[in-house]
Amino acid sequence: MRDTRESRLLLVLLIAIAFALITVDIRGGQESPVDGARQAAAAVFGPVENGVASAVDPIGNAIGAVRDSGERHNRIAALEQENAALKAKLGSDDRNRNRLRELDAMLKTAGAGQYGIKGAEVIAIGAAQGFSWTVTIDVGARDGIRRDMTVLNGSGLVGRVTTVGPSTSTVLLANDPDFTVGTRMEKTDELGFATGQGDRPLLVQLLNGKAKVKPGDRLVTFGSQADKPFVPGVPVGEVVRVDPAGGGLTRNIYVRPYVGFTKLDIVGVVVQAPRSDPRDMVLPQKPKPAPTVTVTVTPPPDGQQAGQKPDQQGVKPQDQAQGRAQDQAQGQAQDQAQQPDQQNQQPQDQGEATP
Repeated sequence: MRDTRESRLLLVLLIAIAFALITVDIRGGQESPVDGARQAAAAVFGPVENGVASAVDPIGNAIGAVRDSGERHNRIAALEQENAALKAKLGSDDRNRNRLRELDAMLKTAGAGQYGIKGAEVIAIGAAQGFSWTVTIDVGARDGIRRDMTVLNGSGLVGRVTTVGPSTSTVLLANDPDFTVGTRMEKTDELGFATGQGDRPLLVQLLNGKAKVKPGDRLVTFGSQADKPFVPGVPVGEVVRVDPAGGGLTRNIYVRPYVGFTKLDIVGVVVQAPRSDPRDMVLPQKPKPAPTVTVTVTPPPDGQQAGQKPDQQGVKPQDQAQGRAQDQAQGQAQDQAQQPDQQNQQPQDQGEATP
C-alpha cells in the first residue's frame, strides 16, 4: 500500500475503532457486546494457535529446561556451600584442637620458667623489612607490649619484639641472620652466642675453644641485662654438628632450633621476667632409655665338664688319677701275694703226678 493521504486516514480510523471497541469491552465486563465476536474469533483461531503451540513446544520445553537447570544449579551450589561449610567447621575443629595443644605446651613452658606472658596469634609472615624472617602478632602497645621483649612458644625461643604498634607488633625470628642471642650449655654452663642462618641450623660460637661438646647437647638463653631483650633459661636448640677444635679462641657448633619457624601460630610475649634464673628447668625431659635384659650363663662347678654325670661332680682330675694309681698298686700287691701259693702248690702237683 502506498503512503497516501487516504491510507493515513484509514489507519487513523482503524486505530480509533480499535480504541472504541476496547473501551466498550472494558465497560461491558462479562456482558460485553464484543464477547460473541471474541468467541467466534477463538473458534476460528484456536486450532491455529494449537498448531503453532505444538510447533514451538520443543523450544518452550528447552527454555523451561534451561530455567529449571538454573534452579537445579542453584540448589547444587547451595549444597556445595553447605558441604564446604561443614568441611570448614571440621577443619576448624582440628585446627582449634591443635591450637589448644600449642597453648597448653606454651603455658607449661611459661610455668616451668616462671615467665609472665601475654598470649598472641601470628597474623602475618614477613613484614615490610624485606627478606628478613619476621612475623606480625595481634598484640601491641595497648596490651602492654614493648620493644625488645622475648617471644617464645611451647617449644622454645621464637624471637624478640622489634616494632610495636597500637594493636600489632613485629617479631624478629631467631633464625634471621641479624638475630643474635647469648646461650649457655646445659650442665657444663659453657657460654656462647647463637646467630640465625635462615633455614639452616643456628651457628653458635662458644667462648671456650677447648670446650667439650658433642651432638645432642642442649642450649638455653643466657639472659640479658635487665632481662631485655632476652630472659634466661628459654630453650634454644640441640647440637647437631661440632667443628673440630682448631686452637682458636672460639669454637663453632651448629644447633637445630626447637621451634619450627615456618609453622608458627600461638606465641607468648614475656611481659614479666622470672625472679631467678630457671637454669635448665625449662628444657624438655629426655626420654628414658628402654631397660635392657642381660642373660648370663652360670659356669659349671670346678672339675665338672659339660655332659658329666652327677656322680662325678666334685671329683678333680688329680684325684681321679691318684685313685687309679692306688687301684693299680693294690692289684699288683694281690698278684704278688698269690704267687708264693702257686709256687708251693707246684711241687705237690708234680708229686701227685708221679706214678
